[in-house]
Amino acid sequence: MGDRHSIAEVRSNLPRLVRSAEHGKVVEITRRGEPVAVLIGRQQFERLTARQRDFSEAYRAFVDSVDLGELQIEPDAVFEALRDDSAGRDVAL
Repeated sequence: MGDRHSIAEVRSNLPRLVRSAEHGKVVEITRRGEPVAVLIGRQQFERLTARQRDFSEAYRAFVDSVDLGELQIEPDAVFEALRDDSAGRDVAL
């Protein structure tokens, strides 16, 4: 992580620490030596909190934008080397 500062240090150095966060540095804030919070810049915060599509939304968008029949993909040929036909290992219950 970035710099670590106690709450007391943060109180007396807040403008400098905010500038550090604005420039992409992560500032970890501690209380009695234990991490309790993190100060990050607005740009990094927005990147972290931006709504991400879940898998089903991304897959639906992909299927809507690509004609899978036109791709002429043979799944057995594509995944043949990845599949393991063995029964697996014995597991003691």
